Amino acid sequence: MRLVMACATAVAVVLSASAAHAQAISAEEAEALRAQIRTMKAQMEAMEARLNAAAPAADAAAASTQNAAPAATPALAAGTAAPATKQKAKDETGIEWKGSPQFAQGDRLFKVKGRIQADANYVKGPGSLNDKGLGFSNEMRRIRLGAEGALGAGFDYKLELELSDNAVDLVDTYVGYHNGPWQVRLGNQNSFQSLDELTGDTSGSVMERAAFTDAFNFERRLGLAFQYGKGPWLAQAGVFTDDIGALANDSDGVDGGDENNSYGLDGRLVFAPKLGDLQLHFGGSAHWRRLGRLAESDTRYRQRPYVHSTNTRLIGTPVMNVSEEDHYGVEFAAIRGRWHAAAEYHALTANRVDASTVTFQGAYAETGIFLTKGDHRGYKEGIFRVEKPAHPMGEGGMGSLLFTLRYDWLDLNDRDIRGGTQNGYIAALVWEPIQNLRFNVNYALMDYTGAKALPSGKTDYSAQVVGTRFELDF
Repeated sequence: MRLVMACATAVAVVLSASAAHAQAISAEEAEALRAQIRTMKAQMEAMEARLNAAAPAADAAAASTQNAAPAATPALAAGTAAPATKQKAKDETGIEWKGSPQFAQGDRLFKVKGRIQADANYVKGPGSLNDKGLGFSNEMRRIRLGAEGALGAGFDYKLELELSDNAVDLVDTYVGYHNGPWQVRLGNQNSFQSLDELTGDTSGSVMERAAFTDAFNFERRLGLAFQYGKGPWLAQAGVFTDDIGALANDSDGVDGGDENNSYGLDGRLVFAPKLGDLQLHFGGSAHWRRLGRLAESDTRYRQRPYVHSTNTRLIGTPVMNVSEEDHYGVEFAAIRGRWHAAAEYHALTANRVDASTVTFQGAYAETGIFLTKGDHRGYKEGIFRVEKPAHPMGEGGMGSLLFTLRYDWLDLNDRDIRGGTQNGYIAALVWEPIQNLRFNVNYALMDYTGAKALPSGKTDYSAQVVGTRFELDF
């Protein structure tokens, strides 16, 4: 098109020149100019014919370019865009749904978190055991609300409030920093006690954790924790004081926060190799705690008959004056396809102020399988994680269905202390119709030796437990 315009301009110049000098040229010169004009006109007609012939091909090329434009969008999203485009995308605030709204802008993030767990349970003990805490019981096991996010430059945070046992507590509440394989957290958090304790309560295969985790008073505590993870290795360590409730300065004496000078050291090491489609987990942990002035108060170790909604303890030690606690544990787990297995052993030694030390033990072993195709237990950073159902309801499936058998053992007998033993046999079914929503049905046969005495004086008997729970986690 530019060529045609140039030719037209040239003709106009020639014509203008011809008109301007028409009186100054001879007849022969005028005839020569007319001949040049005719030649140029013929050349222009030829070029116009060529352009008309090429027009369909040009239109097809333009259409092809237009159709190919959307295909370039993923390449831009993958990082091939110009720097200015990438910077614009980074500065824009994005909202994503991950169980609840998640807001992101560059390396900053904010996400609302919450949890609802409601239980309805039944504990059937010996008929002669007159304990009104048994039978039917129900409760809101947990109601939790909070937020987590990232502040930029490697800093993150988490804040959670929980209503449990009709009291409001701080759960995970910390500020963290991560740089490559290193993580540091300062605040209220778990102190690396065991695989079963660290696995989230909405990610477990059964309703309640192993008996030793409650009996040995595992809990979140205020402290400074470090973590290093690279390849199959994970190392965790920290120094902790006590839980936030025990540090509250709302009363005087040994129960007041200003009287609590306890502290402890905790460490955990995990080796988690993956051999083909087999995920393995080997772990060990060690813990030491000095109770300080709390040694003047009464310490005891005890456990409920599996479910939390009853406050009855059928086994437990008498009160003791404990100055220090030393305990250690070993862990094993395996995941392959729909199948998983896990086992732990833990021992706690209580150093008494006025008597010899005593050691208590606990362990569990379980195996489970998803009855639904394509589902498996998740695993990340040394703990089990919950996974989205492969075929959720609303998308042509029924969700995921996990069946687990667990053996749970607790021994609170040593030397002069006769707290009793428990052998628990648990069958659990967990149905997750859609992501974030789960329903639990558990049956447990609890076999006791040296338990709370019956009127006849008998201390060896069994209890049967049926537990149900629905839980929403986001």
